[in-house]
Amino acid sequence: MKNLKKILVSVLALTMLLSLAACGTKAATSASDVSAAPSAAATTVTTVETGKLHMATNAAFPPYEMVKDDGTYEGIDVEIATKIAEKLGLELVVDDMDFGPVITSVQTGKSDIAMAGLTVTDERKKNIDFTDTYATGKQVIIVKEGSAIKTADDLTGKMIGTQEATTGYLYCSASVEEGGYGEDSVVAYTNGATAVQALLSGKVDCVVIDNEPAQKYVEANTGLVILDTPFVTEDYAIGISKDNTALTSAVNAALKELISDGTVQSILDKYIKAN
Repeated sequence: MKNLKKILVSVLALTMLLSLAACGTKAATSASDVSAAPSAAATTVTTVETGKLHMATNAAFPPYEMVKDDGTYEGIDVEIATKIAEKLGLELVVDDMDFGPVITSVQTGKSDIAMAGLTVTDERKKNIDFTDTYATGKQVIIVKEGSAIKTADDLTGKMIGTQEATTGYLYCSASVEEGGYGEDSVVAYTNGATAVQALLSGKVDCVVIDNEPAQKYVEANTGLVILDTPFVTEDYAIGISKDNTALTSAVNAALKELISDGTVQSILDKYIKAN
């Protein structure tokens, strides 16, 4: 499909037949050139909507992305993305969806960037490009108080709850030979909150999920604890379509500035308290 698109673009360019009608098959993803505001990261980038930077996310992942009482969005990823958009002279638009379609939304041109506590993995690198890392996270195990599960070694033979399409799901559902517990031992839920409710009701024996939302879920639900030993440590970055390298470069340059001047750290400190 990608090769076919390249051939079509080349033919249209050579015959001077490019027009708005040529990209009319997906009106929602029609690209527009946007000039960035003055900045070390400034450049001309292509986005799915004029003057906007669409961010694909799953806003049920505190403290990285959450829905406020008034229906607007907040969280680490939302604030960092807002700052990036400002540096590029754009306005951030949050495209809230289930976690599963987040990467696909960027691949298909429905959103510009993916930020959802998105872990960098070799498998995901096959489908999208990543910026530099802006945060380090870890997968942890939530259990009921008094559970016989004390470490990851105790998960064999247990039912494990995860959020669908996350690295927690991928790690746990992998075969035993690949270091996982097998698909039959894992139940994937649309979001972390649903997985935690399944744990509380006894449908699963534990939940494997990122540490920061895990902390929020445990605080909100009496009788749950997080095991002391992390399940795995991983890096978070911003995902962008492989077909939009100019945007990747611009977003990464803006991100580097925000890391260098301490903005990213201040946002992290705002939402994540030191232990």
